[in-house]
Amino acid sequence: MSAPNRRRRRREEEDSHPDERWMASYMDMVTVLMCMFIVLFAMSTVDQAKFEQLKASLATGFGTEESNTVDTAKGVVVPPSMVDDEEIVDPDADLAMQAAQEVQDLTTLRDQLQGGLEVKGLQDDVRFEIDERGLTIRLVSSEMFFEPDLADLTSQARDVLNVIGPILEPTSYDVSVEGHTAQVRQFTDSALDWELSSSRSVNVLRYLMEPGGIDFSRIKAVGYGESKPLNAGTTAAERAQNRRVDIVVLSGQSEAVRQLMPAIVNGEIVFPDPSEAPATGGNRSEEVLPASNH
Repeated sequence: MSAPNRRRRRREEEDSHPDERWMASYMDMVTVLMCMFIVLFAMSTVDQAKFEQLKASLATGFGTEESNTVDTAKGVVVPPSMVDDEEIVDPDADLAMQAAQEVQDLTTLRDQLQGGLEVKGLQDDVRFEIDERGLTIRLVSSEMFFEPDLADLTSQARDVLNVIGPILEPTSYDVSVEGHTAQVRQFTDSALDWELSSSRSVNVLRYLMEPGGIDFSRIKAVGYGESKPLNAGTTAAERAQNRRVDIVVLSGQSEAVRQLMPAIVNGEIVFPDPSEAPATGGNRSEEVLPASNH
């Protein structure tokens, strides 16, 4: 093959196989541009709350004042003039104040119920307890509220509920009526303990709705049988404490607030100003009742 023909063939081969290395650089550039636009988009949707926390945290970390009272995790910035101020030391102070207010509201409600029962001479038949659930109104003398092994309300039970219902009706609290018995019986044609406790709680619920006036959407009935005893003793007097119906006024606060309520009730959280501290209450004592049937 002549030299001109060889050059022509080589030129044709080069034309049919162009150099494509430039595409790698082009793709790298496109990738970098795509990443840049993603970053720009992310920056354009900043969460203002998180941005403020980050800003405060950075200001604390690089500030000129060193203080152990600064909560950098939450981005709390303490000005130099307030470093020694005790009011800002507790990051849960706001939750504690909410818990104190809730306890105060429930204590006021308890006092109203106690006053109404005292007028009728029924104060000895009811016990009160304030805890993380709310206010428990405990019908402790079960033999006065129900006939043995029966779920029908006695006249004294209706007298007590005639006081409780109208006081709870105008409030915004939800109510849980919870029945309890003392022991599990062997299976017979009669109702088991959990069925008896459910029937009793339903009858109390019905009476609180009518004539008590509590709306059906705010109240529920639960039967626990013997699964939640107050007293683990084995004697008849000890078991009698477990035979009860609890009317629980449920707190609507968040779990974080409700967890602080027992400390408020027990005086473990004390406020500097006595006028701000709610009257702690809730009689937690349980009287020993004489033995009776279910």
